[in-house]
Order: sequence, then structure tokens, then C-alpha cells
Amino acid sequence: MEIARKFKNMFSTVPMLGWLLGVFTAVLIEYYWGYDYISYYLGLPKIPVLFGALIVLKDPMMIPGVIGYDLIVYVIPILLIAKASIFFTNPMAAILETTPLWMSAIIHLIFFYGVLHLWAGINDYRVLVVKLTLISIILTISINVINGYQGEFSCSHPGFMAIGAYISSIITLYFFVNDKTFGAAVLSQGLGPWLFPFALIVGGIGASLASLLVAIPSFRTRGDYLAIISLAFMFIIKSAIENLNVIGGARGMGGQPDYAPLPIIFIWTMLCIWVVHNFVTSIMGKALNAVRDDEAASESMTVKTRKTKMTAFMFGAFWAGIAGGLFAHVLAYINPGMFSINRLAEILAMVYFGGLNSIIGSIVGAVSINVLGEALRPLELFKWIIIPLILILVMIFRPYGLISFKEINAKKLLRAKHKREQGA
Repeated sequence: MEIARKFKNMFSTVPMLGWLLGVFTAVLIEYYWGYDYISYYLGLPKIPVLFGALIVLKDPMMIPGVIGYDLIVYVIPILLIAKASIFFTNPMAAILETTPLWMSAIIHLIFFYGVLHLWAGINDYRVLVVKLTLISIILTISINVINGYQGEFSCSHPGFMAIGAYISSIITLYFFVNDKTFGAAVLSQGLGPWLFPFALIVGGIGASLASLLVAIPSFRTRGDYLAIISLAFMFIIKSAIENLNVIGGARGMGGQPDYAPLPIIFIWTMLCIWVVHNFVTSIMGKALNAVRDDEAASESMTVKTRKTKMTAFMFGAFWAGIAGGLFAHVLAYINPGMFSINRLAEILAMVYFGGLNSIIGSIVGAVSINVLGEALRPLELFKWIIIPLILILVMIFRPYGLISFKEINAKKLLRAKHKREQGA
């Protein structure tokens, strides 16, 4: 404990800019020397994709090499650069404190995206993992609005995701692609990337309107009826799509254009975090929390409980539709089986693992489950034993998730940190 306290105090003066600079240095080391020098001399067959987990699980003899690689490339450079840079990163952070908060946040996000883009660009597998993780963050945050801030238990998110995925796919294939199902493109293919956001928004609106089919009957009742009705809705949507041959039926729909590169998905993810944060901290968000804690008391305090719950439900469904549209255009193929009970289990695992009533918890849950799932892929069947066991342990010792009931404090996160703050 004493060592941990000293270690924490040693790096307590490092601002966010310092950590970003350290990570950027580590990524540069890996980008230029990871394959030709470091991994080669450590006896590794290639650059470790997810910090060496895939290599280690396939060949345990590589454990020393992987540990050495992570220390040389990541741990040591990040800690050294972060600590050594405080003499100019703290003054820079202090200067940014004098600017509007939104401007400081954008500068940090641009820097962060540059690091993420460089790290993912080392190979295509990393790009795919990062894309799917960012989409999972949108899904987890959106369902947290309903299951966390609203205090309900909804199982309809895969259905909303499917609606957004199919609507946006139909729009892009019909208007911008020469498709065998929809025929020649109606508009110029060059307009596709520019009008793609509108296709996503239409898909989100479609999911939001479809959520009324769940919300209207559910919120007239109390108890577990929402879970039952929303689960039925998910199966109805899946069955309906399977029987619509015009959109591929059970075979699915493919050929979606590549309109969702990493920068676009990153922008939509950051936009989702910002919009949802503003929503849950607004008057509507406070009313939502009041309804969750005591609906009868909220009603007596003039809160329109049914309207509040329906608004939040439609809001969460909208972002699930956006995530579905991005998902469809990342994989360039969708079928009804992608939006089944397995997808629901994955989404619920992320939100409850990370923490309810917390955007930070949703991000942690989405990133943890996605990375853990990919890292344990070589274990095949045992992967689906280990992950549930981890979830069970979290539910026992942290019933509300790893990080719950915590909001993002950008001003505190991005500020300069000086020696006088060590004792604070």
C-alpha cells in the first residue's frame, strides 16, 4: 500500500496532456521500431495486436517476450515521458484553462484521436476492433439512459439497432450504390459520404418511432412488463426481417458502401457522449432520476412521469439506431441473426459491468468487454466461461458495476496539476 501511495503521488502532478504525450511517444516507438527491431529481437513472430494476449494464449512460451515488449514499448515510455514532460505540459494545460472549456476539450480530443488513429493504423485488425468498440460505447451509453438513469429494464436494444442498420443500409444502397436488389444508384456516388449522416439520422428516427410500440403499452403498467414487452419486440423485429425477402430475409443484406471510416465513427461517438451527458444533467435528466427513485413522489411534485419516461426511451432508441447504421456500414453486411439474444446479452454485460448511471462506466464497460472478448478469442469455448465468471464476480463485489453514479467532469480532468494539489 505504501508503494502504491508513493507511486500515485509521484504521478499526481501529470496533466492529461502529459499522459497523451506519453502514449503518443509509445505509439511512435511501436510504429517505427515495433516490428523490425523490438518484436524481432524478443523472438515474437509479429507485433502484439492486443498487448500480446492473442500470442500468449496461443503459445505460453512467448510470455516473457510479450511482457518485455509491453514494458519496452508502452509502460516505460509512457511513465517516463509523462513525468518528464510536466515542466511544459502543465503550463500548456494552464493556458488551455483560460480558454473556453469546449475549446480545450476539442484540442485534447484531436490529440487523443491522432494517437488512436496512429495506434490502430498499424494493422487492419486493430482498426476493426477500435471501430466496433466505439460503436459499442454508443450502444452502452444509450441503453444506460433507459436501464440506468430511468431505472427500467429494457431488452429491445438489438431491435432498435436492427431498425437503424436496415433503414440506413436501404438508403445508402438505393441512392448511392449500383445494387442488384435496388438497381442503379439514384444519386451520384460521390454524394454518398456527405449524405451518410442523414441516412444514420433517419435510421435513428425510425428506431425512435418504433420504440413507441414498446413504450406506449409498457408505461401504462408497472413492474417487469417493460422487460417482457421489449423482449417480445426484439423477437418480432428479428422475425419480421427474416421474412422480408425484399431486404434479403434470413440471407441478410450486403454491399453497404464504406462510409464509416474511423474518423466518422469517432466523431459520432464523441457526439453521443456529449449529447447524452447534456441530457442526463439537464432538467429532463434530473426528472428522470426522480422518477427512477420514487415515481409517486415525482408525480406529486408535478413531474410528468409518463412523458419523461417515454422521452428518455425514445432518446435511447435513437442512439441505438445510429449505432446500428454505423455497424452495418463497418461490416458491409447484416443479417437478422446479428440482432438476436446474443447481442442483447453482450449489450447488457457491457452496461452492468461498467456501471449504471454513469457515462464513464458505460465507456469502461464497452471497452473492457470488447477488448477482453477479442483477447480471449484463442480460448474459443473457454472464453464464454471466463467472461461470465468475471461478470459474476463484479456483480457480487460491485453490484452497480465498476464505475457507477459518476459523471464526466471535463474541467477537472483537463486542468493543470501542480505540486500543491498532491495533498488535496
